[in-house]
This record gives sequence, structure tokens and C-alpha cells, in this order.
Amino acid sequence: MSNKESTSRTLMVALAVSLVSSIFVAGAAVSLKPLQQQNKLLDKQRSIAAIAGMGGEGLSGAQIRALFGDTIKARLVDLEAGVFVQEGPDPVTFDPLKAAKDPQQSVSLSNAEDIASIKRRERLTTVYVVEGEQGGIETLILPIRGYGLWSTLHGFMALEGDLNTVVGLGFYQHAETPGLGGEVDNPRWRGQWEGKRMFDAQGNLAVQVVKGGVDPQSAAAIHQVDALAGATLTSNGVDNLLKFWLGEQGFGPFLAKLRAKEA
Repeated sequence: MSNKESTSRTLMVALAVSLVSSIFVAGAAVSLKPLQQQNKLLDKQRSIAAIAGMGGEGLSGAQIRALFGDTIKARLVDLEAGVFVQEGPDPVTFDPLKAAKDPQQSVSLSNAEDIASIKRRERLTTVYVVEGEQGGIETLILPIRGYGLWSTLHGFMALEGDLNTVVGLGFYQHAETPGLGGEVDNPRWRGQWEGKRMFDAQGNLAVQVVKGGVDPQSAAAIHQVDALAGATLTSNGVDNLLKFWLGEQGFGPFLAKLRAKEA
């Protein structure tokens, strides 16, 4: 056998092995995609449960699925109209972040409007509702996001039935500096949000992340949380994203209609 024939056979064998391997990898990726999507949804639901004070990390997959099947209900909201969507996509599987990238499903924000630096805001989004025994909302869980120092922080805020008092706040995804902006994950800092009120007695947005520390004697302290030490830009990002999502461009109109029982 000539060297030329030997080289050709070697290349053909290598090509065949590569082709079979590619088919195997592609097949595995396709077959595993549903499982990956289920795990991603489960992780998201676990974060929501933890922020709402309903367990979370300590719950099994079966317990999380039962919790979201019986207690925590996903609902679609039209942010422009400020109302629940009665007919539309499945709120469980609907992806607001994907919708925000689609010009047909989102709106472009001006510099003045975009204090959270998200560029586009989806028209529809998913919120999570826990109803009381007598009906009505016991806990409302809102998705929030906005830019910090290095990354967009993605999280949730849970409000009591008064749609004002915070049950919990947390971020499930970000790339802020460990030990500085990354302290948004610190349970001690997250714990400061519990019981804070986002709006004043007149219904005006009053939340504030305060550099230098909150004065506990101040009447405004009920609306304020200490900024993260050494992480001014991340703290500003949290302040801005909350003001965006609780304001007119975010959930402000929806919350107003919920209070008036018009949503």
C-alpha cells in the first residue's frame, strides 16, 4: 500500500469518527434539552420560594413542583395596561427576557426612562401570586433586573398583600465583584429588606439605598436600606432598578390598579 493510500484511509477513518461523534453529541444535546430546561425552571422556582420566605434551598424538586402547583401561581401581566392577562402565553414557560429582545414584544426605553440600564422592556411579564384563604393576594412576587457595576442583576422582590411591605428581596444571577458588589447575596444585607416599605403614606415611591448607613431615628428609615460597603455602583444599580420596576415604566400602573381592585 502506498503512503498516499495510507494517508487517505487515515483521513477517512478520522472523518468518520468525527462525524459519528458529532451526531452523538448533537443527539445528546437535543435529548437533554428538556431536562436542562426543567432544571433551569426548578432553580428559578427555588429562588422565588426562598425570597418569598417559603423554603427554597431546603426543598426537594418534588416539593418545589407541589408548591408551585398548589400555592404559588404564575400570572401574566401586561405592563402597559397594568392588568393581568386573561388569555395569552403560558405564564410558567413564558420567557420575559427573551421577549425583551424582540422588538415586537418589547418597547425601547429612552435614556431618561432607562434608569435601570436594560435598554428594552418586555410588554408582558410573569409575576407570582400567593392567594390568602379568603381570596385576595397574600404575597406578590415581582421579577426585577438592572445593571450594577459589571453585570445585570436578575432577581425577585416579594411584597405582602398591602403591595408595599417587603417580604424578601434577592438576586439569582449576577457577576458583581465577590466581597464587594457580590454582597447582594449576603443574607445579612438581604435581611435588611424585610419589613421595609416601598411607598410612603401618599403612595409615592420612597425606597432608597442609602450610602453611609440608615439613620434609625429618621422617619424615612422604614423606606431605606444601607448601601453595600465599597460597592457604590452596585448599590446605585439596586436603587435604580427598584425605582424603575416599581415606577411608571415598570409595575407602578399594575400595583396602582391592584390596590384599586381594577387589575
